[in-house]
Amino acid sequence: MRLHVRGHRLPDDQPVQWWIVDGTLSAEPVAGAETVFDQGWILPGLVDAHCHVGVGPGGAVELDEAIRQAETERDAGALLLRDCGSPIDTRSLDDRDNLPRIIRAGRHLAKPKRYIPGLPIDIDDESQLPAAVAEQARRGDGWVKLVGDWIDREVGDLAPLWSDEVLKAAIDTAHAHGARVTAHVFGEDALPGLIKAGIDCIEHGTGLTDDTIELMVEHGTTLVPTLINIENFPGIAERASRYPVYADHMRNLYARGRQRVAAARDAGVPIYAGTDAGGGITHGRIADEVDALKGIGMSPTEALGAACWDARRWLGRPALEHGASADLLCYTDDPRYGAAVLNRPDLVILRGRVF
Repeated sequence: MRLHVRGHRLPDDQPVQWWIVDGTLSAEPVAGAETVFDQGWILPGLVDAHCHVGVGPGGAVELDEAIRQAETERDAGALLLRDCGSPIDTRSLDDRDNLPRIIRAGRHLAKPKRYIPGLPIDIDDESQLPAAVAEQARRGDGWVKLVGDWIDREVGDLAPLWSDEVLKAAIDTAHAHGARVTAHVFGEDALPGLIKAGIDCIEHGTGLTDDTIELMVEHGTTLVPTLINIENFPGIAERASRYPVYADHMRNLYARGRQRVAAARDAGVPIYAGTDAGGGITHGRIADEVDALKGIGMSPTEALGAACWDARRWLGRPALEHGASADLLCYTDDPRYGAAVLNRPDLVILRGRVF
């Protein structure tokens, strides 16, 4: 199949046209190509940088449901997913040319009873963490996911899971295996140890302080704030009435979370769009996360880049370039206008196939 698209590219709004042959982009004209889009905006496929294919509200799902989740992401334009921890093996989805590409982080690594039941690999002795990280680095696609903090029921509040020394050893191990490390962190206390240990990315980050923001800038740590998921914090607090200190803490994090993320952005911390889809967030909402990023001070173009060309560069995946896979979106209306436009591409082209 030979296709041709013409329109304007972002972020510079320059005229552009591409030819598609055998699923690959060509900047050179191709004879006999059918023009399937003419005039509008052409983007690389969107990126959801925090997405859980294989997780539903009740935990792990069957593979058929994971496929439906991936189809939902595709139809919303998210053609590249960084899967930040899944308890099921979704490798077989790579064999389907109608599903988004997935960058996997293996399974979450946590201590017993210190994360959502059924999702993580539980590590009884923290000295085993570096070996577990090495195993997940071998199983993943260049990422490993730690649980940095969670409620400690003996304390009655959020608390770090790991000592600083073990974190340093574990993150060094991941880097030696060619993997980057990210961590779930809601509160304040786990952040200094993770950042000083050389972690590559923080998920959520609602407990950022001026000091830890400064540390992130110093160490080059990135942030995926999952802003639409922060809206679940009041509900989490309501269900945690047995732990009033924790419940109050979650309410406080909710009240100031967006302001803290905005402060990180203003300080120069790189921020990318991720929804935390799976569990409490339905799949296919990357456009809502882009809108939420505008609410912390990003321009429409910057917010879209955080879920598109900039996110692809960060993850080491191509955008629109000669010889790359033809994974792109076409919009008649400017996709920077808002979620109502961004969430409904006129054409989704994945591996050269039109959806």
